[in-house]
Amino acid sequence: MLEQPQHKYRPVHPFTRDYAERTWPSRRLDAPPIWMSTDMRDGNQALIEPMDAARKLRFFEQLVAVGMKEIEVAFPSASDTDFNFVRQLIEEERIPDDVTIEVLTQSRPDLIERTFESLRGARRAIVHLYNPIAPQWRRIVFGMSRDEIKDLALAGTRQIRALADADPGTEWIYEYSPETFSLAELDYALEVCDAVSAIWNPSPERKMIINLPSTVECASANVYADQIEWMHRRLARRDSIVLSVHPHNDRGTAVAAAELAVMAGADRVEGCLFGNGERTGNVDLVTLAMNLDMQGIPSGLRFKDMAAVRECVEACNQLPVDVFHPYAFRPASPAAPRAGAAALG
Repeated sequence: MLEQPQHKYRPVHPFTRDYAERTWPSRRLDAPPIWMSTDMRDGNQALIEPMDAARKLRFFEQLVAVGMKEIEVAFPSASDTDFNFVRQLIEEERIPDDVTIEVLTQSRPDLIERTFESLRGARRAIVHLYNPIAPQWRRIVFGMSRDEIKDLALAGTRQIRALADADPGTEWIYEYSPETFSLAELDYALEVCDAVSAIWNPSPERKMIINLPSTVECASANVYADQIEWMHRRLARRDSIVLSVHPHNDRGTAVAAAELAVMAGADRVEGCLFGNGERTGNVDLVTLAMNLDMQGIPSGLRFKDMAAVRECVEACNQLPVDVFHPYAFRPASPAAPRAGAAALG
């Protein structure tokens, strides 16, 4: 007989002490977060067949059309396809003035160099650096101590700072993710983030982004909200930081985790239009935005023709959107209203 799941696993308690300071349960959402689409990077990496340049361009134009102002377009050091796509957007002047592209890199000197090469001539760009910090990754993947892992983050930040200073023609925005934050010790996550922001030295006029991922969703959404509020209250230079979250959906509660995280102090949410992403997916930005709109809170995103958005995403991802999606459901018959029409009016 197979062992029952409850006998195979131990509960995860990434936030073990009683957090008596929490105030987020008494708050209500009254404004949208800053939206950032990772469809073309995190969502794309989850595909069996990654998007080619034509599909990437179609997806980018759809994201612009629905009102995304920050779009993570590529991992340019990971492949020539990604690198060349960033070059295409810049050289063909396809990035609207009010849209900021973002690219991702690990904290490795050669990858950071390649990333900056892809961005040459960009008007404005977010460079997103990440390195895993949780105990399991420190011990099993890297074989490094806490200080050595922190040094990876600091070395990458110093290199990005130097490369940005050497190219003042671009408006550079820096984002740092302590990857695996959801499984890391909070005091250590705070130590690393504060050390990184001290090097970048942001100001209220030129903020940096600290992104706290639920890399593996391993506890209920309220625990993630507690983690976010704990960091929100303690981060140094908080008035110079955009606090971002990147929820995954391993337990099926990414939407709740994102909503509670914003109530807990987050300013920005990273996700994919319909939740595509590694494992069980990233947070679904369509659901998050429409949940706000349905409460009379303007989300800032436009889904007037939801069927066309769904069609584009399905064609680019080569994956179906759930027939029972709360806002992009399929009509029951050709004569039925178009997807989302009942909700949108």
